[in-house]
Amino acid sequence: MKTDQRIDENLVNAYKAGDKKALAMLVKRWHKLFCDKAYWIIKDKDAAKDIAQDSWTIIINKIDRLNDPKQFKYWAYRIVCNKSTDWLRLQAKTQKNNIRDNFEIKSEEQQYSENEHLKLSLLKAINELPKNQKLVVKLFYTESYSLKQISEILNISVGTAKSRLFHAREKLKITLKKIDYEN
Repeated sequence: MKTDQRIDENLVNAYKAGDKKALAMLVKRWHKLFCDKAYWIIKDKDAAKDIAQDSWTIIINKIDRLNDPKQFKYWAYRIVCNKSTDWLRLQAKTQKNNIRDNFEIKSEEQQYSENEHLKLSLLKAINELPKNQKLVVKLFYTESYSLKQISEILNISVGTAKSRLFHAREKLKITLKKIDYEN
């Protein structure tokens, strides 16, 4: 067992036993990482801080249900990811009900090198993926999580994570081939 997992396990068990300082130590260890994780998903610093805070409320209220304290990191990350996804869903719903999309694609008049153009095309294609596929792609490629870790963070089976990654790759291939033919 990794040292971090041992530390988390000891702190969770101490908190469950009534040690309030253990909770403060858990918050000190994880709060910034929760803020970073939420920001990575939603790209809004203020909202990410709110999500991390809301996640702590859920964590504190449900920590007694955590059967394996060694898994605190994955369990808590799953809560942060779920809260972030909920926030994104709410934003999308609000955006649909409001005026049209605020995001404008950079002017075609700007000249990019072929490599920059490819990067922009790839980012645009990733952002057009369905949210569940986009999240798996980002966790796998940007954060270097394994499929098993992704399944634990998102509370889905490894097969589902693998399937989402496969379908995302296929969509990206098709999208990038179309872009390549257009140029």
